[in-house]
Amino acid sequence: MDAEPEQTGPDAEIYDFAPRPKPEPEPDDSADEPATTLLDGLRRTAAGLARWAGAEWVAAVEQAAEFARSRLHGDYPTDQFGFDPEFTTKVYLPLLRPLVRHWFRVEVRGADLLPADGAALLVSNHAGTLPLDGMVLQSVVYDEIGRHVRSLGADLIFATPYSHDLARKTGTTLACAEDAERLLDAGELVAVFPEGFKGLGKLYTDRYRLQRFGRGGFVSAAVRAQVPIVPISIVGSEEIYPILGKAPVLARALGLPYFPLTPTFPWFGPLGAIPLPSKWIIEIGTPIPTDQIAPAAADDPTVIFNVTDQVRETIQQTLHALLVRRPGIF
Repeated sequence: MDAEPEQTGPDAEIYDFAPRPKPEPEPDDSADEPATTLLDGLRRTAAGLARWAGAEWVAAVEQAAEFARSRLHGDYPTDQFGFDPEFTTKVYLPLLRPLVRHWFRVEVRGADLLPADGAALLVSNHAGTLPLDGMVLQSVVYDEIGRHVRSLGADLIFATPYSHDLARKTGTTLACAEDAERLLDAGELVAVFPEGFKGLGKLYTDRYRLQRFGRGGFVSAAVRAQVPIVPISIVGSEEIYPILGKAPVLARALGLPYFPLTPTFPWFGPLGAIPLPSKWIIEIGTPIPTDQIAPAAADDPTVIFNVTDQVRETIQQTLHALLVRRPGIF
């Protein structure tokens, strides 16, 4: 019988008659099974997301999976409010970043006005049905100056099981004067959205019209701590879930401050929860100093009202200017 001809050239590799080595038995790492399962699941998710956000989101998901593996054993540090800086930096912000950069295409103006160190109170308008503006603000501030934002959140956030844990881990704490002052005294960047649910849940016909700023509790906290107030104006958040109407009966039944009716929710089911890809602009205003006001004036209603009104008018005028100049919603 003739011998097999020797194969040469680029196709030679397909004629491989050598016996295949037997695979070695895999080690029994049953302790790693949860992490491996999580890692595989996140990798499959990353593959599906790759078509939209590309390598950036894939890398974020991979990093989240590795972080989950590292957290299976051992304790991890948090502060007195439950803030987990490692989780925020390695998981939360990387997963949020593609949404900020590629979906909302956020443009930040005046980032040089953000304090590089020391405490400050960031005061922003609030809109969008869901508090995505607070999450976006956290992301852009960290990317611009490398500092974490400690947001003050409403009671509802901490009454909801899963959002409670996530909010605490990522730096949000209850919106009360005591917590705000403790954070400011510790030198943190504290963000507050004085409109609250009135701003989040306003109708689309009232977009970019600031609601009442409460009683100025945030100003009192800044005056007591003698820290600057940084006005922040956000354009684009009103269009992600435009509220055309509300269902008050459903809101009362579910224990919610409002039940929104948008062009997509609840008509399209879970798909209605996908925010519209509006173009965002975030403008950082000139800090308003409070160190020229005596700390004792924090209890003076007239002083607090005047500063509150100054902050509100600054944000409102900036919103009007941004709306006039922006080329379009998307």
